[in-house]
Amino acid sequence: MLQIRFLARRIIGNELLQSRLCAVSSVTTIQQRQIQFSAALSKRRKTAEEKNAIEFTPKKKNKPQTVGVVDIWRNMTVADLARSCQLELEHIQEVMLYVKGAGNIDATARLEDPKVIKDIAAKCGFKTKIVAAPVDDEDEVQKDRDVVPRPPPAPANLKDRPPVVTVMGHVDHGKTTLLDSLRGASVAAGEAGGITQHIGAFTVELDNGEKVTFLDTPGHAAFSAMRARGANLTDIIVLVVAAEDGVMEQTKEVLRLAKEQSVPIIVAINKIDKPGANIDRVKKELAQHGLALEGYGGDTIAVGVSALHGTNLDELTEAVSTQATLMGLKGEYTGPVEGVVVESKIDSHRGKLSTAIVSRGTLRKGAVLVSGQAWAKVRGLFDHAGQPISAVTPGMPVEILGWRELPLAGDLILEVESEKMANSVLRWRANQAMKEKALSDAEAIALKRKEHDEQYRAEREKARLFGFYRRKQQGPRQKETAPDDGKPRINVIVKGDVHGSVEAILDVLETYDDNERCRLDVIHYAVGDVNESDLELARLFNAIVYAFSVNVPSKGTKDVTIRPVDIIYRLVDDLKKEINTKLPLVDVEEEVGEANVLQLFDINDGRRKVTVLGCRCTKGLLKKSLKYKVRRNGELLADELTLESMRHLKNEVDSIKKDVECGLRLNDQTLELKAGDTIVCYQINRVPQQTEWDPGF
Repeated sequence: MLQIRFLARRIIGNELLQSRLCAVSSVTTIQQRQIQFSAALSKRRKTAEEKNAIEFTPKKKNKPQTVGVVDIWRNMTVADLARSCQLELEHIQEVMLYVKGAGNIDATARLEDPKVIKDIAAKCGFKTKIVAAPVDDEDEVQKDRDVVPRPPPAPANLKDRPPVVTVMGHVDHGKTTLLDSLRGASVAAGEAGGITQHIGAFTVELDNGEKVTFLDTPGHAAFSAMRARGANLTDIIVLVVAAEDGVMEQTKEVLRLAKEQSVPIIVAINKIDKPGANIDRVKKELAQHGLALEGYGGDTIAVGVSALHGTNLDELTEAVSTQATLMGLKGEYTGPVEGVVVESKIDSHRGKLSTAIVSRGTLRKGAVLVSGQAWAKVRGLFDHAGQPISAVTPGMPVEILGWRELPLAGDLILEVESEKMANSVLRWRANQAMKEKALSDAEAIALKRKEHDEQYRAEREKARLFGFYRRKQQGPRQKETAPDDGKPRINVIVKGDVHGSVEAILDVLETYDDNERCRLDVIHYAVGDVNESDLELARLFNAIVYAFSVNVPSKGTKDVTIRPVDIIYRLVDDLKKEINTKLPLVDVEEEVGEANVLQLFDINDGRRKVTVLGCRCTKGLLKKSLKYKVRRNGELLADELTLESMRHLKNEVDSIKKDVECGLRLNDQTLELKAGDTIVCYQINRVPQQTEWDPGF
């Protein structure tokens, strides 16, 4: 019985346990279903590739350590460097004694070379960081202002510099060939027609080791402004005079410029190897024009040379060196740069360039320059051979790359501290230019305003008389453009390779004085190659594009007239021909023959009584179809006459030759002619006009 009870209890316990397990499993299934369908608690399983991938933790970026770094800038003073390093001034000055190229150790001395500044800071244990020059708060609020050259330097800061020698003279007297012989190059062959069209600046090292900067100026009459600039830049003028030509027009101009600028002259009498050379005649002509030569009561050196064969060039260079030594030419190599623009141009590959001569300071890459209303941050310095250079000292020519706008030839170049200062100077100069223009135009503005006021009063009075309802304008509004006067017109666009050439062309065009018959208008002028905007402007105004030594596009020029020229007088000749084609034809009277009236005969032509002139042809030929006029004692009696009949003997003819007698009957029988009157046979020809414009060469 006990076993049966035990088995029954065991069976009942198992059933209860099984029922509980079923209940638990059902609850678990419900929870699993809830977890499975819950989007918030779901989690994506990793793929096999993600499980095998190696994860790297990103490294933290190291911030640059600024401990021990000092700020430096160009042209900072020794005191500025001491403040930037937070050291005593005496400590910096002591360190500068051990740095090569440090120079002056005064507190106000400027350190121009950043490399020197870095060396000083390195010896003090600092690293450097180049920054812009700091601006004081007072300068920040200061208005725009101009920059001017520095006062004259102290004699202790001056060092010897090479002389600037300008070669001047009449056209085709051999100036460029002389310079070719001095520097062993061939520049004249590269100039159009062998005539110099630009100012060339380059350095020549003489046999004695001295360096001389030469300027080659044009001798053509059109380039007087270039010659004036060359005279302003130079220390010595070498006047080249051809031995067979003597003193010419541009030679006299050079003598006048040298006298105005008080520049010493060395005369080079060229082409002494030619058969017609006469050196004594040239010296006498120069003496007659106020140039006192050696041997003629003066001290001006005159050397006879042959530039083509190199004769006596040693004597000429020795004379230049001696004159420069006597003048004691010196320059300041420190401080902000000063110079003069010799020429400017636009290169199709490198951009805006200018040739300049440094007169003060040392020019380096990175300097900020101001010239006129243009500024530059120097990106490159090149010598006359196109080779890059690192520094330019006083008296040396240089080609500057980095101009934002093209500077004008002859303008002064000044260095400023920063680009911000350069923009401030340009704003000030632009404002001053506007004020000067307003003052110069004040008279014209006042006159125009007076005319406008008078016209306004007249129209207002007229409107009052007409009444309100009649003030309204009747019909369409009239055009406000000026009416065409019917005169022929030529529009011109000038593009040149350098500013000096464009300036010379515009000066020549300013001499045009025949606007009464044909208008000449310069629509646009600029430096650089002919571009699409020039072509579009030429199409709009039907203008002629004169490309002076610049490139012309090969496409898009189908309906545009482009005239490439490389010599200025060829441009003038072509423009004259174009003006002549625009001028209308004029009537020109041409006398064909003359006849003397020997006797008058009265005959009857039907019922009409007519007068026949018995004449003899004394000159040329008489033709029946042409017109006639009558002279008596040299005075005109009648003209525009025609013949009704021309007879020789009894035959009607069309012409009468010289020394042949004939009978002439005029259509106008009212004239009372006498024996001894002169009958002139003439015809009217339509011939083209010629412009009276004479540019002076």
